Amino acid sequence: MELEIWDAYNEKEELLGVDLIRGEEIPEDIYHIVVEVLVRHIDGEYLLMKRSFDKVGWWLGYYEATAGGSALKGETAEIAIVRETYEETGVKPKELELINKAIGHPVIFYSFLGTTDCDKDSITLQEGETIGYKWLTEADFITFMKSDKSIPTQRDRMASYLEKISSNTLNASL
Repeated sequence: MELEIWDAYNEKEELLGVDLIRGEEIPEDIYHIVVEVLVRHIDGEYLLMKRSFDKVGWWLGYYEATAGGSALKGETAEIAIVRETYEETGVKPKELELINKAIGHPVIFYSFLGTTDCDKDSITLQEGETIGYKWLTEADFITFMKSDKSIPTQRDRMASYLEKISSNTLNASL
């Protein structure tokens, strides 16, 4: 595996001129940027990716609502999310909207909504990361995210966005 190097930041998101290396301990009061994107097609459907059972980490075999990872040295959050989205799905978002930002040691976490007009059958799977995908209507996406089938940390980070689209869906049906 290739060495992954990240920029170090303080809590105010100021670059510290120090490199962080994936897998090494990150000192208190030093952060790195992590990004995720919720992919929404222009037709209103949302992309879910099924996590590989070979992936390092948790929630193996679950569908996740986002693609993402750490920003590499020299990358902004926006550059990192475009790269990560393409690596994990084959999609290049046409538009990005920041929908959540959270800071908690050791990460500054950016959540984006990425809009795409891609061919929905052109999604690519990243070896060792994903083993499937599906598209959900907005109503089915909301139901999924509120269920125990969704990953709790993603659900928490998406809470305000889910509330917004749930409200819009409810108002549209009245």
